[in-house]
Amino acid sequence: MSSHSESRFPIKHLIGYIASIVLTGAAAWIALGTELPMGWIVAGIMALAIIQAGIQLFMFMHITETDSGGIQLGNMIYAFGIAGIIVLGSIWVMSFGYHDHGTDGGGSETEEHGGDH
Repeated sequence: MSSHSESRFPIKHLIGYIASIVLTGAAAWIALGTELPMGWIVAGIMALAIIQAGIQLFMFMHITETDSGGIQLGNMIYAFGIAGIIVLGSIWVMSFGYHDHGTDGGGSETEEHGGDH
């Protein structure tokens, strides 16, 4: 048996889990418990989100577990590409999507304005 298959306590996972909970609590406190200006709140939450994403990648997603010991660069580029497509596509759909220009979905104007029938 190799040394990697030994049954050990997953201390790295426990530290990552606790750090994630602390960062989530800090973000909630910044958003709900402070009187900071909106720009500072958003900046603080974004900074904590980036830190938490790094913790998730290194402690839970094992991006450094390659044969050479480096980062899985191809997988990271692919994942960021897919995430970018989803974010930009969502922004595009929300910005230029369907707009209802005051019609009632097929009714005639005489019904809307109380015409004589």
